[in-house]
Amino acid sequence: MKLEGSHDVPAPRQKVWDAFLDPRQLKKAIPGCEKLEPLGGDAFKATLKVGVAAVKGTFEGKVRLSEQKPIESYRLAAEGSGGPGFVKADTLITLSEIEGGTRVAYSADVQVGGLIAGVGQRMLGGVSKMMADQFFGKMTELLRS
Repeated sequence: MKLEGSHDVPAPRQKVWDAFLDPRQLKKAIPGCEKLEPLGGDAFKATLKVGVAAVKGTFEGKVRLSEQKPIESYRLAAEGSGGPGFVKADTLITLSEIEGGTRVAYSADVQVGGLIAGVGQRMLGGVSKMMADQFFGKMTELLRS
C-alpha cells in the first residue's frame, strides 16, 4: 500500500527538523505511542497501542532513520508486530521552505499482514491518513509551545 501526503507546519525548517528527530517530541506526537526508546545510532524501540475497526492491539517494533540530509530529507524504516499482525513501512520524508513555515511531505510503502490486513485496504488507508493528521496536528501544537 502506498501512502503519500504533506502537511504545512508554521515553524522554521531547522526547528521542524530538530523536532522530527527528537524522541521526546515524537513520543508525544505519535498516536498510541507508549514507548520510544533509543537503541543507539539512529534506531529506536517503539511500543504502540493501535486500533483499526474491531482489530485492536499493541505493536512492538523498531524504527530506524537513515539517509539523513539535514533540514532537507531522511528515510524512516519501521517494522512492528503484535497480536493484530505486522506492519512494515519505508518512508521518505522531505522538508521544504514555504511562506510562513515548512512543508513536510511523506511517501511511504507500507506492508501489513495478519488480522489487521483483513480490515481492507480502503479502511487501512483512511485510518493511516487519520493517524498522520493527528501526528502532524500534535507536532504543530508542540512546535508552537
